Amino acid sequence: MTAPANSLEALVQALRRLPGVGVKSASRMAFHLLQHDRQGALVLAQALTEAVASMGHCERCHTFTQAPVCSVCLDAGRDATRLCVVETPADQSALERTGAFTGLYFVLMGRISPLDGIGPQDIGLKNLLDRANDGVVQEVILATNFTAEGETTAYVITEALKARGIRTTRLARGVPVGSELEYVDLGTIAHALADRR
Repeated sequence: MTAPANSLEALVQALRRLPGVGVKSASRMAFHLLQHDRQGALVLAQALTEAVASMGHCERCHTFTQAPVCSVCLDAGRDATRLCVVETPADQSALERTGAFTGLYFVLMGRISPLDGIGPQDIGLKNLLDRANDGVVQEVILATNFTAEGETTAYVITEALKARGIRTTRLARGVPVGSELEYVDLGTIAHALADRR
């Protein structure tokens, strides 16, 4: 890619770095910010600068935080016997928004993907095993995504924890709430039948 010729091109190229944003979408955003919301563009730039400068990873779970240890890990009201393993801070945030899980988390910051050269050592498997072996954790809940890479990651973690005698469970798969069976893909229906309770 050649260097942008001017500031507008540089802005478009910067916006294209966002997931799912192509040239047209990036151009629309850039023109909107410059034409209709210059103040919003400055707020966005400042928020990005501050977030990049101040956000780091929690020493215990690896999610994003401004402190050495995040508020979830510091919450004495959480159930420390249950550890939920997720791929990204976004996955952790989604689980937290449900209000259904009151345990602690471990964020892998990725998933095993042999085709991309990402192995167990690249996702912090050793740190996870150390955390799960702390004498407090009784159950590790695997909440990796239901992709080929997520399934591989869950399998590797399950086998490593099984060798240490630590109980592991996996999120159930099933039919989404409010959906009709005739419109649900066959794989989801098959998993829902297999994981029925």
